[in-house]
Amino acid sequence: MKYTYLGPAGTFTEQALLQVPGVQEGERLPATSVNLALQLVRDGDADAAMVPIENSVEGGVSATLDAIARGGALQIVREVLVPITFVLVAREGITEVSQIRTVSTHGHAIAQCRGWVETHLPGAEFVPASSTAAGALGLLDPDCRYDAAICSPLVLEQNPLNLVRRGVEDNTGAVTRFVLVTRPGAVPPPTGNDKTTVVIPLPEDHPGALMGILEQFAARGVNLSRIESRPTGQGLGSYFFSVDVEGHLAEARVADALAGLHRISPDIRFLGSYPSATELDQPAPSPARHNTDEAFARAHAWVRMLRGHGA
Repeated sequence: MKYTYLGPAGTFTEQALLQVPGVQEGERLPATSVNLALQLVRDGDADAAMVPIENSVEGGVSATLDAIARGGALQIVREVLVPITFVLVAREGITEVSQIRTVSTHGHAIAQCRGWVETHLPGAEFVPASSTAAGALGLLDPDCRYDAAICSPLVLEQNPLNLVRRGVEDNTGAVTRFVLVTRPGAVPPPTGNDKTTVVIPLPEDHPGALMGILEQFAARGVNLSRIESRPTGQGLGSYFFSVDVEGHLAEARVADALAGLHRISPDIRFLGSYPSATELDQPAPSPARHNTDEAFARAHAWVRMLRGHGA
């Protein structure tokens, strides 16, 4: 198996990938962007890609939400949660925070450390990096033009970097959610603790358009764990919704909700049903009696009986 991920080595994304069984025996290919990682899968140059999709502090990762919603079809088969903590590392010769004038990291990382940076590095210039690891590894270049970087502890463990401070994040307990993405294939069987992800284009912008989408879930007792709007790029007012729901395609209430959504938005994109990474001792609440598979089966049987009587 060939796995790709947002690299270089040492990113939180690689940390997430290493939690997937069998990855250690496979080949790992770092990619310079989420778009490139997903394209490697689309082109068949990798079997699966691990990419970040949501952070408990910053919300959805727009690069992933957009890239997975467009282009060739892809499928999410697994999610992984990684607790996020950051370290401040510096180039050789810098040992104190007071010596730092420029700091490099990824935009999502600086957002999660903004309070600490403003307090301890007032006036420091931010140098954007393609990933936290890329910013840190740049310090090993003798011609590096910035003083320090904010990165994951894994980068520090794997490389001879100069540690200045640990725990520079603003929110202890922050978590990033990653998803493992493949080309479309068989949907993993339900576990009783699953998520389903879909992309729903808004076919027409009119009063109640979003309500029509939400009603498909509410009427069937399907709970949403995330909903975000993203621009399609086709003009102001043109959006799609990226949605995670609790449940699996194999459940009648979820399948029925997706069928209702397809009537509203025929270009809906199914991105997969897969095991939830939340603790199994905290399963999703059982559906109400009238939203169970048995209730849907009885209802459809009743309608078939009515149609038979009218034949």
